[in-house]
Amino acid sequence: MPLHVALHHRTVYEYERPILLGPQVIRLRPAPQARTPILAYSLKIEPAGHYLNWVQDPQGNHLARVVFPERVKRFAVSVDLVADMATINPFDFFLEPEAERWLPGTPFPYDPILAEELAPFRKPVAAGPLLAALLAALPRQEQRTVDFLVALNALVQRRVEYVVRLEPGVYAPEETLERGKGSCRDSAWLMVAALRRLGFAARFVSGYLIQLVADVAPLTGPAGPSADFTDLHAWAEVYLPGAGWVGLDATSALFCGEGHIPLAASPEPASAAPISGLVEPAGTAFSFAMEVRRVRETPRVTKPYEEAVWQAIAARGEAVDRALHAGDVRLTMGGEPTFIAADDMDAPEWTTQALGPTKRRYAEALLARLAERWAPGAALQYTVGKQYPGEQLPRWALHAHWRADGEPVWRDPALLTGAAGGDTATAEDAAHFAAALAMRLGSIPPWSSPPMRICTTTCGGSSGCRATLRSRTRSCATRWSGRGSPGSSPRAS
Repeated sequence: MPLHVALHHRTVYEYERPILLGPQVIRLRPAPQARTPILAYSLKIEPAGHYLNWVQDPQGNHLARVVFPERVKRFAVSVDLVADMATINPFDFFLEPEAERWLPGTPFPYDPILAEELAPFRKPVAAGPLLAALLAALPRQEQRTVDFLVALNALVQRRVEYVVRLEPGVYAPEETLERGKGSCRDSAWLMVAALRRLGFAARFVSGYLIQLVADVAPLTGPAGPSADFTDLHAWAEVYLPGAGWVGLDATSALFCGEGHIPLAASPEPASAAPISGLVEPAGTAFSFAMEVRRVRETPRVTKPYEEAVWQAIAARGEAVDRALHAGDVRLTMGGEPTFIAADDMDAPEWTTQALGPTKRRYAEALLARLAERWAPGAALQYTVGKQYPGEQLPRWALHAHWRADGEPVWRDPALLTGAAGGDTATAEDAAHFAAALAMRLGSIPPWSSPPMRICTTTCGGSSGCRATLRSRTRSCATRWSGRGSPGSSPRAS
């Protein structure tokens, strides 16, 4: 179910007179480590008559080196690309066992060879008391590394208000914290400085950010953009053994996903500037434009079809139904949707374990809501369900039984108990209930074998019953009590 978008980015420098330009280095091509698939890319330089060479810097970034042999009055760079916005889970990685937990005051465990390779990314950034105070606000107990990075990312986002800043350069971490606001590049460099102070290898990244209007509004958190949007952006990346480079966007407090397309990653912000080079002093008019548009959308779960398509599908389905009915073909269909807790989706009971502290309670609440809406008067049954390979016990199976004609099967839900507690019934109680129910329905339990022991079941409610079963071969008597009559439907306790 692909969703393809086309991004257009144009930057123009207009000079007051023809001037000399030194070699210009352009870092506007998606980097090799970009996780978002890039389906097409083009770079156009104006004016014509220039020389262009593609090179890679020590970090592996793609650099376009452009040389103009003549004076120019105008310098323009246009980028067009098509990206496949397939959903990327930013937490889809594993860490090496020694890197799974963060220990306060202990250097992060990089092996000696890796530590030497990462040396430029571990060089401390000049900092002062404000950065020290920021780091002191972090939880100091041992915890999962990923949880710690989530907390750090959120802390920087809370401390630095995002603003659009057009002047060149990047604030030092102390200046960003002192001002309490900054651009995305200021927050990214602050994040790099914080990570290095904590012993992590970190680098500065510049790239494109693509944000699309969500198909379905989120249940919690910010609603997101009201229109499709793209812009140049900056974030930090941290190197985690087992996972590699992982992006942290301190502007939004999110880990980087499919909307983050890196263009250049470097130990220092200056080496990741989109365009750099020498220029003869002259009056300059600068302009830029960016846009993103959807070029291919196929039906997907969150945005399936337009209304006209739905109607055409329904009409075709009705035609198929008529043909099946004419041929006396009868079909049944079952579904098995999967539900997890939105507020704790990574808990073991929602990932690996058969049961947990909340799974059955959530299941019972869901069943009760579904029964109330679609099956009023249903009888709810909790029984043994599937047992999967490797699991010691079978899972619960929760059923709702109701009549198609609307006649209630069970009248008083209060007489049923669930995971909430209050269940004191025994296996003998269950046998008594089954025997009484069988007699109420006018049959003898087929699983009983003579001589059958005497069992008595008392059914409560507005009409009660007292059933005595003596033997398979002897008659059974039912004595009614309460306001009901033998024609009433007892409610079992």
